Amino acid sequence: MTNQNPTHETALAFRALHIPGRPLVLPNAWDTASARLVEEAGASAVATTSAGLAWDLGTADGDRLDRDRALGAVARVAAAVRVPVSADIESGYAKDAAGVGDTIRAVLAAGAVGVNIEDALYDGEGDDGEGVGDGGRGPLRPVAEQAERIAAARAAADVAGVPLFINARIDTVLRGAGGVEETLERAAAFLAAGADGIFVPGAVDPGTVKSLVAGVEGPLNVLVGPGAPSVAELAALGVARISTGSSIAQAAHAVVRRAARELLSAGTYDSLAGGLDYAELNTLLGGAR
Repeated sequence: MTNQNPTHETALAFRALHIPGRPLVLPNAWDTASARLVEEAGASAVATTSAGLAWDLGTADGDRLDRDRALGAVARVAAAVRVPVSADIESGYAKDAAGVGDTIRAVLAAGAVGVNIEDALYDGEGDDGEGVGDGGRGPLRPVAEQAERIAAARAAADVAGVPLFINARIDTVLRGAGGVEETLERAAAFLAAGADGIFVPGAVDPGTVKSLVAGVEGPLNVLVGPGAPSVAELAALGVARISTGSSIAQAAHAVVRRAARELLSAGTYDSLAGGLDYAELNTLLGGAR
């Protein structure tokens, strides 16, 4: 008998978008306006950026945002668009695996059908943002500990009857904590624990990407920005998902600072050229979902 649960069907549709060589391309959003604009541009799904979302809520990125505020923002994004939504939940907004399970239940209640869960370790107060805090535990969670957190996420989604797409983010390359071999070891453990895909930010060198595609037994997600290979080049390497992360939010905020500084110093407005038409934006964001 076919499951008629709309969330179940949306989750299946999102899962089907991850095709090696025909990647799901995600211009990450951080609020309802950016989500609607991404959808209007033709995106097949909307993924949040934890950094952009945290900044929008007046908090630094890096496990400093609490679960309720983060998922409240995710719920607003999910309510604003018709396409599937994936939520970047940092390391799960929880201290232990049981708490990650609670977060997943809240993610599903918010209307998202995918999550990113990262293995970077932010060790409480005093964390310098580079992964080493007062405890000095190092930049990444131990493999077994992270696998337990992913397994808890999988179990929570399974109990809810939703085929949630769990994208396991591995920060070996981004944080200089390992190369391809270490990344593949983590990927294998996380996939065995219940992850569906592997996300390796910082891996854009074609040789590295090719090795990861060959070695990961699941869809590979890479992070792009200025200087990275094109979507077509990454597709040819077999990548299944491409994300911009916080890059679009950073670019948008750069316009704010540039325009404000120009106005307050030179008293001119050239930085505002090229803005979206007021009526077009008002119609898009004021219309029904």
